[in-house]
Amino acid sequence: MRTPRPRSLAGQLFAMQVVLVAAIVGGFALFSYAMDRSQAEETARRQTTAAAAAVADHPSVVAAVRSADPTALLQPYTERLRKDAGVDFVVVMTPDGRRWTHPEPGRIGHVYLGHIDEARKGRTVSETYTGTLGPSVRTVAPVRDGSGRTVALVSAGITIDKISEQLGRQVGALLGMAGAALALGGLGTYVVNSRLRRHTHGMNAAELSRRHDYHEATLHAVREGLLMLDGQRRIALINDGARELLGLGPDAVGRNAGGLGLPPGLTGALLGSEPRVDELHLTAERVLVVSTQPVVGGERRGTVVTLRDHTELQSLTGELDSERGFTRALRAQAHEAANRLHTVVSLIELGRVGEAVEFATAELELAQVLTDRVVTAVGEPVLAALLLGKAAQAGESGVELVLTDDSRIDDGVLPPWLPARDLVTVLGNLIDNAVEASSAPGPSRAPAVPSPRGDARSPAGVAPSRSAAGRPGDAAGPAAPAGHTAHTGAAGTRPRVEVTARADEDELVLRVSDTGPGLGPGEAEAVFARGWSTRGPGRGLGLALVRQAVHRGGGTVEATRSPCGGAEFTVRLPLRTPEAAL
Repeated sequence: MRTPRPRSLAGQLFAMQVVLVAAIVGGFALFSYAMDRSQAEETARRQTTAAAAAVADHPSVVAAVRSADPTALLQPYTERLRKDAGVDFVVVMTPDGRRWTHPEPGRIGHVYLGHIDEARKGRTVSETYTGTLGPSVRTVAPVRDGSGRTVALVSAGITIDKISEQLGRQVGALLGMAGAALALGGLGTYVVNSRLRRHTHGMNAAELSRRHDYHEATLHAVREGLLMLDGQRRIALINDGARELLGLGPDAVGRNAGGLGLPPGLTGALLGSEPRVDELHLTAERVLVVSTQPVVGGERRGTVVTLRDHTELQSLTGELDSERGFTRALRAQAHEAANRLHTVVSLIELGRVGEAVEFATAELELAQVLTDRVVTAVGEPVLAALLLGKAAQAGESGVELVLTDDSRIDDGVLPPWLPARDLVTVLGNLIDNAVEASSAPGPSRAPAVPSPRGDARSPAGVAPSRSAAGRPGDAAGPAAPAGHTAHTGAAGTRPRVEVTARADEDELVLRVSDTGPGLGPGEAEAVFARGWSTRGPGRGLGLALVRQAVHRGGGTVEATRSPCGGAEFTVRLPLRTPEAAL
């Protein structure tokens, strides 16, 4: 047998409120009835007291008592007074209780039913007593003569039936008002609970409690950021992941999304009215994938925002791109090595063994010098490998990559808060941009003058600085591989990228300059914004990632005009914490 579903929360509240309203109205009605009955009896007591006192104080009553037939004189008077005063009986009696008057003449002469002892002593007394006319509220007062002696007693009363009749009319009106109040309260309760039923979707208290518990657990368990904005773009709900990704504190709820201090692009996404799917946005330290969906239910109620941290994935993507670049460089070097080997073999077949030996020795010496130069200057293995790979890629593009003489990074000097991944992001993106800017042809660029040797067979690699005389390649540096055309820079020189990587006790300096077109006025800061690029849409993320990585390391990055004619980017990263420096 199927268990009946518990009543919804709105239904339970409706029943509870109806019972509560009914109990309140009923209690009020009973209280009013008791108060009205008590007031009715008190009113009857005052009314009978006034009537008895009026008779007892009238001089004609004393005269009638002293007459030969008191009944004949007092009966018409008491009946007239009874009707005028609105009481049920006025009885004048002897001090021992024998009646002289009564509303029913047949009871005249009989003994009064009630307590008269206190009245005989000269005191006015009221009581509720059952007499010949039934239960009544009555008052007995003494009639005194001129000397103060009690010569008669007067009793005036109102029957309980009459009091109940008056009270019944009042209770009827009271019940009518109570019914109207109950109906009005029930109608208001129904309206309120109908609205509550719509908002709770007909769920009962247990379902709402369970949904709230699951809601809270899910909210804190989800690692992705979840943000809910109301119709005024204020934060209505935010989970721990969103607080961490956006760098917000515990007071974030209730703040407007426009005043959170987020980058303009991300702020625009939060304030926008249209849905967004997997948009990429950068904060000071993170790369976020943002999706928004408006909540619409007859009117705009707010926006649901999901945030995913893309920082690690973006970093891994950059490393993958570097690995692909290394692979392309190795493929190009293998191709060049095959060409050189064919040249050596051809020289030997032509009987020019000396020239073959000289050619092969020069190539090996140059390659070894370049490798030794990088390994000697840069003891950090990750950066050394990056420079060798980027040198091969630059050579493939017909660009000379130069490591300056003052470059020096010993192994182990980099602190743990400067991860190799961030350094690869910084130096790799700067070199890629510099190589791309230097190798791009322009209106003022002409083909480079061929190497004096005329064989274009120098290996792609990191060339020593031009100030290092006496080394192979000092004259012009490595030439472009086969299939690539070198372009002259802005000053008519061969495309060139200079890299400085230097670390001292307090600071790591990474500087990359090129012979490209350089930066225009006002672009020194704009280049770090996401989407800024001279290569068309879909680009402009590398320098933004560079500034983000530098910010994580607590350093600075600056773009200026290069002495080579192009752009120069200088990154400074602290190697010691402020506490250690002090």
